[in-house]
Amino acid sequence: MVLSHAVSDSDVSVHSTFASRYVRTSLPRFKMPENSIPKEAAYQIINDELMLDGNPRLNLASFVTTWMEPECDKLIMSSINKNYVDMDEYPVTTELQNRCVNMIAHLFNAPLGETETAVGVGTVGSSEAIMLAGLAFKRKWQNKRKAEGKPFDKPNIVCWEKFARYFEVELKEVKLSEGYYVMDPEKAVEMVDENTICVAAILGSTLNGEFEDVKLLNDLLVIKNKETGWDTPIHVDAASGGFIAPFLYPELEWDFRLPLVKSINVSGHKYGLVYAGIGWVVWRNKEDLPEELIFHINYLGADQPTFTLNFSKGSSQVIAQYYQLIRLGHEGYRNVMENCRENMVVLREGLEKTGRFNIVSKDEGVPLVAFSLKDSSSHTEFEISDMLRRYGWIVPAYTMPPNAQHITVLRVVIREDFSRTLAERLVIDIEKVMRELDELPSRIIHKISLGEEKSEVNGDNLMVTVKKSDMEKQREVINGWKKFVSDRKKTNDGTELVGSGLQGRLFRSHGTANVAWGESEL
Repeated sequence: MVLSHAVSDSDVSVHSTFASRYVRTSLPRFKMPENSIPKEAAYQIINDELMLDGNPRLNLASFVTTWMEPECDKLIMSSINKNYVDMDEYPVTTELQNRCVNMIAHLFNAPLGETETAVGVGTVGSSEAIMLAGLAFKRKWQNKRKAEGKPFDKPNIVCWEKFARYFEVELKEVKLSEGYYVMDPEKAVEMVDENTICVAAILGSTLNGEFEDVKLLNDLLVIKNKETGWDTPIHVDAASGGFIAPFLYPELEWDFRLPLVKSINVSGHKYGLVYAGIGWVVWRNKEDLPEELIFHINYLGADQPTFTLNFSKGSSQVIAQYYQLIRLGHEGYRNVMENCRENMVVLREGLEKTGRFNIVSKDEGVPLVAFSLKDSSSHTEFEISDMLRRYGWIVPAYTMPPNAQHITVLRVVIREDFSRTLAERLVIDIEKVMRELDELPSRIIHKISLGEEKSEVNGDNLMVTVKKSDMEKQREVINGWKKFVSDRKKTNDGTELVGSGLQGRLFRSHGTANVAWGESEL
């Protein structure tokens, strides 16, 4: 006789995840659950939800690396359980970090001998690197002021809003203007006074990829320092451009070849070609990093000098950076950057041929294409960005900073894994989006039904003009869409929209109600 028994709720070994009770309940959102669940179920449920994320390879908003070679992936996984700060326990990992610092310092033309050790540190990204560099400038300025018997309580910095806010330093910000989206060196130097701890230049604007003129800034500051007796230094934020300029523009003077450049940061996880989580900051020499900022600890087994805003972090990205530096070398990095530049040209020329866009980015700089509509009276860059999502592309639309905020642009960052085929495909999809937008009711509908004002009769029986409420505006948009869908069902080519698959979706852009297609289309 065959024996059988009922399977209890806890006996899930014979079930697939989708046949179990775990897919019938919602995942916890606020509190840790009381009971455990099988590892297979936890993996499957989380993995399924993550499918709703965008595709990193098609995320053209990001400068961050989204592809590495399988061999490097193996190194990353084999070292994922190593704590970077355990230098005594993982001396080889520490040595690899020091090698990376030395290589990057030499790449940036630091005045070092062949075997001289560079001064620098690995960070979790350029944001931390900038904070560390700023703290070094602030402390060095304070020490000098104290030695001179002068007040040291009102430091200021030109650029770096985040650092200024976090570390109580007055911000002096050079405003941008239409057509000039980087810092003007002359205006920056005019802002410098005896309390300026440094001027920060950016090698690769996030807005349009343009390199700021570090050499002109250096030359102007040299003159001002000589006239005033000050010693205002420069920091270069080369987060995006630090691994580009040495290979595409080797003659460009922006680094330690300029005497006032005292420190440079760079993102290893951008064009250093490593996954997210690694940045670097290097100093010109030891004198530029005050000794009192370096902590010495010994509770992990030996004396360990550290200069960081955090402590524990993974070793994987450090090891991955070393892999890329020795795997690619100058030749490999040069080839990658040249490919990025050539694919940028393909995309730019493709967009120009449409006749619909102005190119805002520059030829020299980070390989990206920033562009705006020549005519935005009917539709906006935000609508283009929204509709490109249907094809899988993540292309950001954004407004420029103050003084140029009326300019809206789309930006495509060209990374190592963005091929010519993808560039051509993106142009085709943008052209499709533009044709679809041309068929939609344009923002001219505002003149008909979305005016800011309406007329009504007041208590004195007089006709007056009052502002429409947001609810009234939205209701009119919905009614307009209903009419549009009804008209489209009667198109002369005989085609009809399927059911309610065409959804009108409202989104807000700078206080204006706009209409875009929903995710469900024809």
